[in-house]
Amino acid sequence: MTEPLPAPPRARTRRDLLATQPSPQMRRPGARTVRTRTAPVPSLAVLALGRAGFGARPGDIAAFQALGATDAQRLAAWVDLQLFPNVNDDPLYLPRLVAAGYNTLWRTSSQLWQTNFNAATWEERIRPSREVLLVTFLRAVHSKWQLWEVMSGFWHDHFNVYAYEYTSESLFPALDNVLRQHAFGNFRQMLEAVAKSTPMLYYLDNYTSSRGGPNENFSRELFELHTLGAENYWGVIPQSQVPRDDQGRPLGYVDADIYEATRCFTGWTYGYDDSWQQIPDTGEFWYHEAWHDPYPKRVLGLDLNAYQPAQKDGLDVLDALASHPGTGRYLARKLCRHLVSDQPPTALVDQVAAQFTALWQAPDQLRQVVRTILLSPEFAASWGQKVRRPFDLVVAAMRASEMEFPFKVGDGDTDTFLWRYGQTGHTPFAWRPPDGYSDLMADWLSTEPRLHCWRMANWLVEVTDDLGHFRLDAIGKTLAAIPVGQRSAERIVDHWIGRVFGRSLDPGDREVLVEFMAAGYNPTFNLPLDADEDTQDRLRSLVALIFNMPDFVWR
Repeated sequence: MTEPLPAPPRARTRRDLLATQPSPQMRRPGARTVRTRTAPVPSLAVLALGRAGFGARPGDIAAFQALGATDAQRLAAWVDLQLFPNVNDDPLYLPRLVAAGYNTLWRTSSQLWQTNFNAATWEERIRPSREVLLVTFLRAVHSKWQLWEVMSGFWHDHFNVYAYEYTSESLFPALDNVLRQHAFGNFRQMLEAVAKSTPMLYYLDNYTSSRGGPNENFSRELFELHTLGAENYWGVIPQSQVPRDDQGRPLGYVDADIYEATRCFTGWTYGYDDSWQQIPDTGEFWYHEAWHDPYPKRVLGLDLNAYQPAQKDGLDVLDALASHPGTGRYLARKLCRHLVSDQPPTALVDQVAAQFTALWQAPDQLRQVVRTILLSPEFAASWGQKVRRPFDLVVAAMRASEMEFPFKVGDGDTDTFLWRYGQTGHTPFAWRPPDGYSDLMADWLSTEPRLHCWRMANWLVEVTDDLGHFRLDAIGKTLAAIPVGQRSAERIVDHWIGRVFGRSLDPGDREVLVEFMAAGYNPTFNLPLDADEDTQDRLRSLVALIFNMPDFVWR
């Protein structure tokens, strides 16, 4: 039986907890000082699962530790496993995918065009982009192939397309499938597949680009965002004045290269209803030769002859960009920034850049590059150099707590989730400019995203299904994990610290959490968690507090 509890001297509240670490601006002369924190550096398992994945589920750290005798062996084994995802081996994700009932994700562009773009209702028209959004959450929360999800997200930001407008909202699965297919493949092949995907053709207007009315939007972003980056831009000087490397290639590009490349991609469009131009109404990539500028061009020092075969002008430009060392440096820096640090070590960037360029024609170029980054000493020493963006944070909370959420089209709770989550400013595929969401810590530690992440965490622990069951079953998970008679505040807090962080916290932070859970009672007393609603409410608040701690932001 649960022993009777004496009257508490005073219950600590969430306000008490939040007041334990005042900001420097709130400190007054004579007020208590902020204590020095001594949280230990976590294991390589925590770093890998949180940086190359979205955080550990219960059991993940133990499975990682069983992969070898040393950290290096375990990390190499885990990375090598993750680099070869088996879509048929995903026992937590696949049943939930079936239950979600998506029906547009695997349609071809032509099928999406006929069934959804030309649908009679708005709901069916936008259903494809809605399903990609929901399955992105579902995969991140439940899939065992976490690195695939992380890298697919990276490439979505790199080749950003705003998903929720006109053509893109119906055809978006086509772009998602391209990026997922090539995430561990070859960048040059990915580049061409993206350039020919209907959402990108629409988003950057190349579908309208003709020799009579060239549109440079796509070509400019191809150079500035997708390949060479702004760091290799030499301005408006003549092409002939750009310095050359030891192989005779220009070190970078100028505006004239973009204009010439624009001419190369004229006629790259997709099939839509245009009886005057006689373009097939399919929604798929279409090379419209009548729109192509056939005359000689010069791009990145490469002379292109007049009247080349169909598409060859554009394909030659993609070859020149993908093989350029500047592209290797730009992509290496972005990849290292995503996986290692906002300011990645120069030596690592140089190593990865050289590998990226040397392997530009290899079918597994990106797999080898990602492996190099994750197995580098710089990655192993990079704890504390990246933070969770809102998507990472919410998914990590759901994984650590094993939260069940339907992520279904037309489900009321799913709609509420998306509305609340949208307040964080990080809804997948909703960034309108072509540069993708920021990957820098400073942009996600500001007040607005942090405030709405706090609100989101509080909602996650409180939301119930139609039967009144909590979707995040903090009580059930705790009762199952801690034996009867041992459910003290200290034991409960230690359980959730281990479950959420996979490591110990600063002793002072732990003490604050224990005091909050104990609510003024002796923290070693057994709590009536199985029957007392106040204790259950306090536990749910404790879990939300843990999700709101600064330590949970690090990844």
